[in-house]
Amino acid sequence: MSPYLAAEDLSMFGHDPWWLVVIKAVFCFAFLMVTVLFSIVWERKVVAWMQLRIGPNRHGPWGMLQSLADGIKLMLKEDVIVKRADKVVYVLAPIVAAIPAFMAIAVIPFGPAGNEISIFGQRTTMQLTDLPIAMLYILAVASVGIYGIVLAGWSSGSTYPLLGGLRSCAQMISYEIAMGAAFASVFLYSGSMSTSAIVEAQADRWYIILLPVSFIIYIVTMVGETNRAPFDMPESEGDLVGGFNTEYSSIKFAMFMLAEYVNMVTVSAVSVTLFLGGWRAPWPVSTFWEGANHGWWPMLWFTVKVQLLLFFFIWLRGTLPRVRYDQLMKLGWKVLIPVSVVWLMLVATVRTLRNENYDFADIALYVGGGVIALLLLSFVADFLRDRGQEREAPAEPAAFDPMAGGFPVPPMPGQELPPVPRRRSRRERELIVSGGPDTHSDGSPDGKEASDG
Repeated sequence: MSPYLAAEDLSMFGHDPWWLVVIKAVFCFAFLMVTVLFSIVWERKVVAWMQLRIGPNRHGPWGMLQSLADGIKLMLKEDVIVKRADKVVYVLAPIVAAIPAFMAIAVIPFGPAGNEISIFGQRTTMQLTDLPIAMLYILAVASVGIYGIVLAGWSSGSTYPLLGGLRSCAQMISYEIAMGAAFASVFLYSGSMSTSAIVEAQADRWYIILLPVSFIIYIVTMVGETNRAPFDMPESEGDLVGGFNTEYSSIKFAMFMLAEYVNMVTVSAVSVTLFLGGWRAPWPVSTFWEGANHGWWPMLWFTVKVQLLLFFFIWLRGTLPRVRYDQLMKLGWKVLIPVSVVWLMLVATVRTLRNENYDFADIALYVGGGVIALLLLSFVADFLRDRGQEREAPAEPAAFDPMAGGFPVPPMPGQELPPVPRRRSRRERELIVSGGPDTHSDGSPDGKEASDG
C-alpha cells in the first residue's frame, strides 16, 4: 500500500455498551429534529429579511416557535386519503421518504475517533458508528429516500403528483452520478471511504483547498438532490400545483416536509465531513489554541459549519429563480457529469504521480501540458466544424404543423413553427378606422355633402 494512503483504524467503534449506543442514537435523532425546527424558522426569517418583510413574529419570542406551531397544526389537520389512491403505497410513501433521511447521520463524526469524552463515566467516541465503506452507505441511503417521493407521486392516482415523482427520479439519476464522481476524488486523496479517516486525513489541509472543483460539483448536486430552489422541479407550484405531495395532507405531508429539511442537514453534514475539515476548528483558531480540537469543542465547530451551509440553502432560495426542466437536465448531463469525470481523471493522474515520488513541479508541468493539449484539440475541432458548416448549404427547415394532432405540440430540434400573423401597429389601425372627424370618404371638403343630399 502507498504511504500516502490513510490507514483505517476503526477499532474504537463497536465496543460501547447497549445503553450508550441508545443514548448516541437518541442524540443523533434529537440533533436532526432541533436543527430542522431551527432551520424552518431561520429560513422564513432570512427570506423575509431579504424581501423586506417582517416574517414570523407571533409564536414565541421573536417568532422562534413558529415551526413548532406549524408541526402541531399539521398533526391536528384532517387526514384525507384520495379515492383513486393505492392506499398501502400512499400511506407507506411518506415513511419511506422520512426514515432514510435520519439514517445517514449514524456515520457522521461529531468529534475525534478517540476516547475524547465521558458519558456517565464511560469513555467513548463522538460518533455513533463508522464503516470501512461509510460513504457508500450514505449514497445508498440517500438513493432509497428518493423512492418515497416516486411512490408518493405514483400512488396518488393523479396526473400532477405522477409528473412530480417522475421528475424527482430523473433528477436523482442526473445528479447522483456527478455526486459519486465528486466523492471518488475525495476517496483518492484520503485513501479511505471511512468518514472518520477522511476527517483525519484533513489534519494539514482541508479538501476544499485541494479539491475545489469537487466541492463546487458537490454543492450543486446536493441542492439538486434535496429538491431545493432553484432545482425544486418535483414540487414546482407554477406547473405542478404542489408536485408529488399535492394529494397529501396532515401528518403525511409533515413527514415529506421533515424529510426535505433533514436531507438538507444530512447533505450539509456530509459536505462538512468531506471538504470542510469535519469537526476540526477553523485555521486561525487551531493555530493558537491546542484544545480547540479536543473535548466537546469539536461539536461546536461542526455545528457552526453545518449552519453556514444551511444558510447557503436559504440564500439560494431567496436569490435565484427556478430553472426550467430542460435547463436542469442539461446542467446535470452535459455539464456536471463531463466536468466531474474529467476532474476525477485529473486527480487520479496527480495521485499516481505523487505515489511515484515525482516532484511537485514535474506534476504541475505534466498536468498543465495535458490541459493545454486538450484546449488546443478542442479549439481545432471547433474551427474545423465551423468551416464545415460554412461550406454546407443552409437546409430548409422541416415543415411542422403544431395542431396536426388536435392539440398544440412544441417543435422538435430542427423544426420551425409557421409564421404567426402579427397584429397591426397602432398607427396603421388608426388610419383605417371608419367614421371620425378626419374621414373624407365621399370626396367633399367637410364630409357633410352626402348627408345633406
